[in-house]
Amino acid sequence: MARIPTGALLFLLFLAVTGLASGGRNLPGDFLRLPSEALKFFRGGASDASDEDSVGTRWAVLIAGSNGYWNYRHQADICHAYQLLRKNGLKDENIIVFMYDDIAFNPENPRPGVIINHPKGSDVYHGVPKDYTGEDVNVNNFFAALLGNKSALTGGSGKVVDSGPNDHIFIYYSDHGGPGVLGMPTYPYMYADDLNEVLKKKHAAGSYKSLVFYLEACESGSIFEGLLPEGLNIYTTTASNAYESSWGTYCPGDYPSPPPEYDTCLGDLYSVAWLEDSDNHNLKTETLRQQYELVKKRTLSDDYGYGSHVMQYGDLMLNKNALFSYLGTDPANENNTFVEKNSLRRPATKVTNQRDADLVHFWEKFRKAPEGSHGKIVAQKKFVEAMSHRVHIDNSVKLIGKLLFGIEKGPEVLDAIRPAGQPLVDDWDCLKNMVRSFEARCGSLSQYGMKHMRSFANLCNAGISKEKMAEASAQACVSVPPGPWSSLHKGFTA
Repeated sequence: MARIPTGALLFLLFLAVTGLASGGRNLPGDFLRLPSEALKFFRGGASDASDEDSVGTRWAVLIAGSNGYWNYRHQADICHAYQLLRKNGLKDENIIVFMYDDIAFNPENPRPGVIINHPKGSDVYHGVPKDYTGEDVNVNNFFAALLGNKSALTGGSGKVVDSGPNDHIFIYYSDHGGPGVLGMPTYPYMYADDLNEVLKKKHAAGSYKSLVFYLEACESGSIFEGLLPEGLNIYTTTASNAYESSWGTYCPGDYPSPPPEYDTCLGDLYSVAWLEDSDNHNLKTETLRQQYELVKKRTLSDDYGYGSHVMQYGDLMLNKNALFSYLGTDPANENNTFVEKNSLRRPATKVTNQRDADLVHFWEKFRKAPEGSHGKIVAQKKFVEAMSHRVHIDNSVKLIGKLLFGIEKGPEVLDAIRPAGQPLVDDWDCLKNMVRSFEARCGSLSQYGMKHMRSFANLCNAGISKEKMAEASAQACVSVPPGPWSSLHKGFTA
């Protein structure tokens, strides 16, 4: 038998590997891009992601839980995520978008019909599907869509996650939050116990292979800590731990700042960290763990004294999987391999606390408006209303603690933090009753008041009854500030 020269054998092997790497596709440039495709094969890279045949259908649920122009950044985050997923190959039929849709054509938007998520960014709004908008952005529809339960929907496009046992699901939420709670533009808010029960139901139905949840909100670690068990094939990362705020970025007065015509934050720090990283790297080779480490570094700045601790929960072994399994990948990035020291790790030099972003917006409107103008009067009114609401909520909660436990012990009980690994509260129904009892007498908590959810939980953990809470609330709140923040026109948040 004739012997084949070694060089010829290597060439045939090269051609064989080329064919495998391209998956039989007859696409221009596949041959030249082979080195980046083969790198993982020789060096050992991300698991469960390099072979498209090993990935079932990719599903994504994107939800902005706020409304109002001062919350511009949440819908900007979600629209950016949609554009990323479409560029990476996910189909519209498999992406479900929840957003109030009151930003792009808002009279305050300096670029009508355009939303940006970076000071120099392009439009991320164009083409975003309007699956659930306005009052259809609510907890019931989100849970129904995630569970694939069309009969439980109360509006919207009817699109649901109709996933199977080999599919991968990506959920991304961006909004305000508090201990054990996530905001929504409609009431009630989303509570951690309800969300985790829905995730357990989705797992019990056997309708996914793995699920990844990225969560942008203050105290977002409290949504999963002590509540999300292992064994559900769910991996989550959160913008903050269970005890701290998350941060907005690209805000007026920050660096980098938005274009001068903008008076609101364009994004959230954790969110733009994972989005901009995904925009720039080969997601076939970058793992969830690598992105988690990069986002964690960018979201916490030791040098400038701001930021939050990005956390991970659930089945941590999933973080060895490539992002490709959930987000797809942009062919243009196939040579952009993730490296440990890359420019995206450098944090911004100044950012804004999520809970103060509305005040930044109102102050910017006031500062820019001409003296004596109607615009200046309106901006001043909105700023004062927001501040009055904050003072009222803070003082009322503190007074309730003192009425129930005494002047010295009250603050101690309200501020107590349970050991790591424990859920916020043992009785979630009690927590919701405490919130309703407070709001019935003191007005709505709204987005700012979510920060006090731990105090209400601690009342439950201390054995305070609903009746005692009602009595203390009535004594503490002899009046409620007028204005939209304290109004109960949307109902109770619990």
